[in-house]
Amino acid sequence: MARRIGGPQPPLTRVTAAPWTERIALNIRELARQIAFVGAAVLLYFVVRGLTQGSVGDAVDNGMALLRLEHRLGLDREAWAQDLILGRPVLVDLANWIYIWGHWPVIAATLLWLHHAHRRHYLLLRNAMFLSGAVGLVIFATFAVAPPRLLDVGLTDTVAVHSTSYRVLQPPALVNKYAAMPSLHVGWNLLVGVTLFRVARRWPLRVFAVASPVLMAVAVVVTANHFVLDGVAGAALSLAGLWASYRVTPQLELLDRRIHHQPDPAPSDATVIDLRDRRHRRGESGHQGGVVDDEAVDAPGRQPVGRLPVGHRPGVDPAVPPLEISHQGGGEEPAVDDDSVERHR
Repeated sequence: MARRIGGPQPPLTRVTAAPWTERIALNIRELARQIAFVGAAVLLYFVVRGLTQGSVGDAVDNGMALLRLEHRLGLDREAWAQDLILGRPVLVDLANWIYIWGHWPVIAATLLWLHHAHRRHYLLLRNAMFLSGAVGLVIFATFAVAPPRLLDVGLTDTVAVHSTSYRVLQPPALVNKYAAMPSLHVGWNLLVGVTLFRVARRWPLRVFAVASPVLMAVAVVVTANHFVLDGVAGAALSLAGLWASYRVTPQLELLDRRIHHQPDPAPSDATVIDLRDRRHRRGESGHQGGVVDDEAVDAPGRQPVGRLPVGHRPGVDPAVPPLEISHQGGGEEPAVDDDSVERHR
């Protein structure tokens, strides 16, 4: 298909990005808004989780039932796994360190970096955590499960015995001791790992993205804070939250822009946008105007840089000099040479 260019045309409109100082101020305001938003959500998560603690009797019964289910499935490996580290202080400290410092600090650092460098993936991760966390709160409130460390099965609470750091990150007043199922320690670290692996370009960060959820899955079991099935359920719930996030995030982005009266993302600095109506036909002259092929205009990135004469096409007067299209650079919209247009009049 071809379309014609000719006749009176409006001038080009130049859209220029905001000054860098204004962009920095906007980024700082947006970051502060996101920190307040995520911080309030995390605080609400802990408060609700702490206030919805189920009865001790039900939590213990559910924990024992879960252990029996694991035995039937051949997944009751909690005691075997903890025996591998007990008596080895270095391994115990490493497991405690991963459980304590490999969760919330890693999540916070990842969200900050993604907000700065990969805005869309930040929103996807944030919303996936919100969605899976909301479902997790319902499960905590309706299905209390005591962790292995609180059951009389011969397991040691290594974090409580050998460390006090956890009380800094999660005050006891905000901790629901009977929220073992599902393990969002495993699930949310898995979300962080999936997101980092997708956006990372350097291999050390990709290695960390793979290792983080694996190490956390091991740590929650050997420290007797979760059953094996807790980790499986937490991973499944979090991945379901990520799936849902991919579907709701675009709509939430549009709603957020409308609420804050933000325009759609503008072109890059000093980008020239051709607002001329390319379908305008020249009605003043008796001959046909130059013909521009749609594919050449719609996909300028495939054209070489330079001034490209439009060759004669069937039905075009060969005596009329051809139009000239000037591509400003690969991937930019072509600009029509006004002098060439004037020669056709």
